Amino acid sequence: MFMKRHVLTMREFSREEIDSVLDLAESLEPYARGKKSDMMAGKILALLFFEPSTRTRMSFETAMKRLGGGVINLGPAEGSSISKGESLADTVRVIGGYADALVLGPPRLPVFACARAQRW
Repeated sequence: MFMKRHVLTMREFSREEIDSVLDLAESLEPYARGKKSDMMAGKILALLFFEPSTRTRMSFETAMKRLGGGVINLGPAEGSSISKGESLADTVRVIGGYADALVLGPPRLPVFACARAQRW
């Protein structure tokens, strides 16, 4: 359904796609309660949060791990190549090459404008 698709806002979804996502979420509910799975085995999720985040970051990380996948984190920019002058767009592009999916936050950052324009 979303393979090779860049989702930047909910406005990009049709009503049918939203219903499909909600149906999928309902089927995955047992995993939120602690059931384990290997459906994401061998997959890597990259979390790129450029401002402090606890609940959002941890919810994505927990979900991926419960589904058997791995997670890589890039926290606030001080600990990254951004602090050495690398552009935000380059950082996202490079880390995107390491992962099967990216989660970016917060959405008001310039990287979202780049993503909209380039449709990485």
